[in-house]
Amino acid sequence: KRKVLTAITYLTDKRHLHFLDAETKAIYKRLEAELGGYEIVVVDHNRDEDKFMVRTYSDRSLGAYFFFDKNTDELLKIAEVSPWLDEADMAEMKPVQYQTRDGLTIHGYLTLPKDHDGKKLPVVVNPHGGPWVRDAWGYNPEVQLLASRGFAVFQMNYRGSTGYGRKFWEISFKQWGRKMQDDITDGVKWLIDEGIADPDRVGIYGGSYGGYATLAGLTFTPDLYACGVDYVGVSNLFTFLTTIPPYWKPYLEMMYEMVGHPEKDKEILEAASPVFHIDRIKAPLFVAQGANDPRVNIDESDQIVRALRQRGIDVPYMVKYDEGHGFHNEENQFEFYKAMLGFLVKYLKG
Repeated sequence: KRKVLTAITYLTDKRHLHFLDAETKAIYKRLEAELGGYEIVVVDHNRDEDKFMVRTYSDRSLGAYFFFDKNTDELLKIAEVSPWLDEADMAEMKPVQYQTRDGLTIHGYLTLPKDHDGKKLPVVVNPHGGPWVRDAWGYNPEVQLLASRGFAVFQMNYRGSTGYGRKFWEISFKQWGRKMQDDITDGVKWLIDEGIADPDRVGIYGGSYGGYATLAGLTFTPDLYACGVDYVGVSNLFTFLTTIPPYWKPYLEMMYEMVGHPEKDKEILEAASPVFHIDRIKAPLFVAQGANDPRVNIDESDQIVRALRQRGIDVPYMVKYDEGHGFHNEENQFEFYKAMLGFLVKYLKG
């Protein structure tokens, strides 16, 4: 209605607003006075811009929807998004940062189990997929599940994660298994140096690129982890690049620049592919894969499992034939999380 720019939203440790309009700023200040402690997002408004739909959320709640009438100053709660969740049972997700061996500042999140002193904990290192996305502060059901079972959960936005500028993205090019992995390793060593992680009880779990980082962690830093869970992860960068889905074909030249070219960068890709270095793997590994995965072909998981089993190593391997890139059917999710929790408890708390 007023045709003015109201605010700029940006994401660092959490979501922040820089106001460009005094009226909008006043509305948010009014909402914060009553909804403090939650992130506040105006999701919609009427044409006259005096009635607003508001959503809240936090690291321990999916929040609620509210109706705000600017003229009457009425704030009415409409509904909880997840009334079955008790915030008092949830763990706090704390923004953290640390320095890498080459002087880079890496931001991340650390979730400690409730009612714990935060020392010498079993830790699940959880690098995000992508890899050119980022983790953000907020309610994460996987993180809360692990924390509820007594694990600290460590997420980091390693180099290449988005939201930190172009240079931070570009310095990840052709660094799979190299400096990108060093960022994860340095984060684990920071946790150990801070006394948070028990050095004998650190596991790593991730999906997609996070699954690759799990395999790379067990392969290239075999003494750092007590176990790993690879969920739809890449094991062989050559076959990964030759089995990408048709809708990624226009993206292939960019993939060659960002990951590596199968011919021009053969040595780099071979050195960074865990399947060619399985003799280094010492820690127990659990693998899960969807048979119809169009992004990370099932052959990626088959290769690593087959190679390890040929060495006489028993690798629990869960394949779901009605799944693709990640498990979306609830019965499969329940089965996976039950198996993963049992695996993590056995090797990190047993």
